[in-house]
Amino acid sequence: MKKWLVRITLALTATLMLAVWVLFFSPRPPNTTDPTTLAGDGSLMNYCELPLLDGSGAMAAEIPKANTPGCSYTHFPLPVLAQCTEPLVAGATDIRGLWQAVDGRHVERIEQCGRRVVVTTSGIIHDYGPNSTLGENTNDTEGIAFRLGDRAFCPRTSASMIWNNGVLDFHVFGWGPVVVRRYLDAGQLVWEYANGSVTRMKRICTLPEEHKLPTR
Repeated sequence: MKKWLVRITLALTATLMLAVWVLFFSPRPPNTTDPTTLAGDGSLMNYCELPLLDGSGAMAAEIPKANTPGCSYTHFPLPVLAQCTEPLVAGATDIRGLWQAVDGRHVERIEQCGRRVVVTTSGIIHDYGPNSTLGENTNDTEGIAFRLGDRAFCPRTSASMIWNNGVLDFHVFGWGPVVVRRYLDAGQLVWEYANGSVTRMKRICTLPEEHKLPTR
């Protein structure tokens, strides 16, 4: 019995150590975000003027995938899908634009074209769907978790964003359970998280001053 307890303890310890290594120390995917997108200032734009998705411009699969640079961007970047005019896929709801929580604490930009969705908020960029450089899942980060000396460590994340009857479901690892749901309700964007929390957001046209720099 004691030997089995030791073996189970060792197995659990090894599994935990592997998970920590994968989360914080495994190599990050290459950052293929267009450098001009990261260098530009997305806070100067009017997000109530949305691109016309008429198929006259680039398709989603022709634009490089965007990733969070390091653990966080340093300022609000330009839109990733600015040149994309591919019509939305069947079953998708148009939730494009800039959204602010009714309590003012959270702001996020949502871009869509074709089957692709990009969420930019709080220092991170989550990009899902067909692109010209990397896989479809986000394979990104959730921001800085801790620092060792001058080095910041941020957990790796991976998710898919799948439309389900007008609801955008975020599946952990791309195939796992739904951890986040986004959908429109009475003109507001509703964000449901796996822990039961619900955030309601209103549409705004310009980025508030206090959100120009990431808060994480």
